[in-house]
Amino acid sequence: MHPLISTEALAAALDGAEPPAVLDVRWRLGGPSGRQDYEVGHVPGAAYLDLDTDLSSPPGAGGRHPLPDPAALQAVLRAAGVREGHPVVAYDAGDGSVAARVWWLLRWAGHPEVAVLDGGFAAWAAEGRPVDADTPAPTLGDIVVRPGGMPVLNADEAAAFTDDGTLLDARAPERYRGETEPVDPRAGHIPGALNAPTSGHTANGRWLAGQALAERFQAIGVSPDRPVAAYCGSGVTASSVVMALELAGITTPDAPAPLYAGSWSQWSSDPSRPAATGP
Repeated sequence: MHPLISTEALAAALDGAEPPAVLDVRWRLGGPSGRQDYEVGHVPGAAYLDLDTDLSSPPGAGGRHPLPDPAALQAVLRAAGVREGHPVVAYDAGDGSVAARVWWLLRWAGHPEVAVLDGGFAAWAAEGRPVDADTPAPTLGDIVVRPGGMPVLNADEAAAFTDDGTLLDARAPERYRGETEPVDPRAGHIPGALNAPTSGHTANGRWLAGQALAERFQAIGVSPDRPVAAYCGSGVTASSVVMALELAGITTPDAPAPLYAGSWSQWSSDPSRPAATGP
């Protein structure tokens, strides 16, 4: 399944005999909860999943959004109607950076039939497509979560990755440079990492074409002869870097870029780990 689906294609699929499971994962850093937006209106049939409670373990030593417990994730996805071998579409407010977490998690869980809605709910609503305020009651799904479908780095592996590879930091440039840090213990970035802000994956709310993404990554310093991995603040928006690398043809579904799941929230909590600043 291609990582992206258009609004047109989703609308057609929802009218089909076997519509996909649709997951609304709108979320804001610092709140309020995206559930408020969901209750006002959402794609018909979509189930709401909360990034903090449904798609992550509680914050702690693993960072602000550690990977969820497999059994807990399986229960959440089944309650949302996710079935084995059946397509899933995830959307957020617009840029896909949070929906990409669902794309990554499902691939990690061994369920490759997943796509991100290009343009998110903003594009869907702007086109005048149907919006529903009712909370659906999906038929219980039967997905089996089998972790290991996507590669993950721990802190030591992330530290060593820059020896022979390219480590990309998905945060905003000012956070990468260490000029500000609104949520994590220290400012800066992992030494040797390059900045690839999530905001650069899209233009006017839609994902860039593969060639444009490839040119962007090349300009950042990604080389085809070096492995590439990604991290961000808490392992969420870095999922969109992993996805963008695949869309660009730099990585493949069979050999995706590793994700440092703990990301800066975990790294900066350990005073023994260095923090670089500046460009």
